[in-house]
Amino acid sequence: MRTENRVDYVEIPVTDLKKTREFFASLFGWSFTDWGDDYMSFNDGRLDGGFRRSSEPAPSSGVLLVFYSGNLERDLQRVVQLGGVISQEIFSFPGGRRFHFVDPVGTEYAMWSEVPEQ
Repeated sequence: MRTENRVDYVEIPVTDLKKTREFFASLFGWSFTDWGDDYMSFNDGRLDGGFRRSSEPAPSSGVLLVFYSGNLERDLQRVVQLGGVISQEIFSFPGGRRFHFVDPVGTEYAMWSEVPEQ
């Protein structure tokens, strides 16, 4: 059931749909549906979204999608192993810790946790 006034769908511009699929399928286990050559949708188990082909990655000064992690150190290593680049190492902030990373096609994201350093 849809709820008014809540984020309902996220659409992300990416330069390479195949690399994006491989990265997020390996990192999070997401499933994807292709909608032609220039679009694919995903579901993360809670939120639907899509990746659309773009000539440029989303600007790092734009909207930042932040994923939750129960183990930041593990997931930081997984991001690197899958070809991502850490753009900001793990740091603390009121309420938790997080790091920023750039996926293999140049889009920046972050991952956070309220779990203290392990």
